[in-house]
Amino acid sequence: MPRMPGDLSDDGRLTAPSSERNKDPILEVLQRVLPEAGLVLEIASGTGQHVVHFAAALPRLTWQPTDLDREHLVSISAWIRHRGLDNVRPPLALDVDEHAWPVDHVAAVVCCNMIHIAPWTATIQLLTGAARVLVPNGVLFLYGPYRRFGRHTAPSNEAFDADLRRRNPEWGLRDMEEVTELAGNNHFSLLEVVPMPANNFSVVFRRDPARTSA
Repeated sequence: MPRMPGDLSDDGRLTAPSSERNKDPILEVLQRVLPEAGLVLEIASGTGQHVVHFAAALPRLTWQPTDLDREHLVSISAWIRHRGLDNVRPPLALDVDEHAWPVDHVAAVVCCNMIHIAPWTATIQLLTGAARVLVPNGVLFLYGPYRRFGRHTAPSNEAFDADLRRRNPEWGLRDMEEVTELAGNNHFSLLEVVPMPANNFSVVFRRDPARTSA
């Protein structure tokens, strides 16, 4: 996945304007759907703006940010130092394609703006990996743009999708219904779909407590 564009501060913090714009709307949903306490694994944490914002507002949760990009890992660490938060663990390198993730037995998995800038295989591995590490009834939260019922939800999303596919044929907006079907195959139940600003969606799943994953 590409490094998120943004301004770089002297202490290594990256700031992406899109993350500033969407962090409060996302937090409003997370405050309602996440458990009151426990460990939250964030996949593809990006600049780190999200995780420190969420952690400050939800202090009873412990947050584990992850990313693959070295500059992102540096930025996440810088944001944690800058905010002085003690409920955010140091960031870890995590590749969803690896079977062994560095964290397990988590209460929730949060992933924002990843699946459309990664191959479809990354979505498959994200859902199978989340099913492995989540406790029974654990929450999986996905945020980003989607197609609905085979169609784009806005002309801007259609243009964005075309641009992504020009940059990499394996990228692009995914059909929410296909993602939901794949989630069901990995023992998740869809709880709700929340329309968000700028033609994005929050998609909330719960881990089926009656099944286990290999």
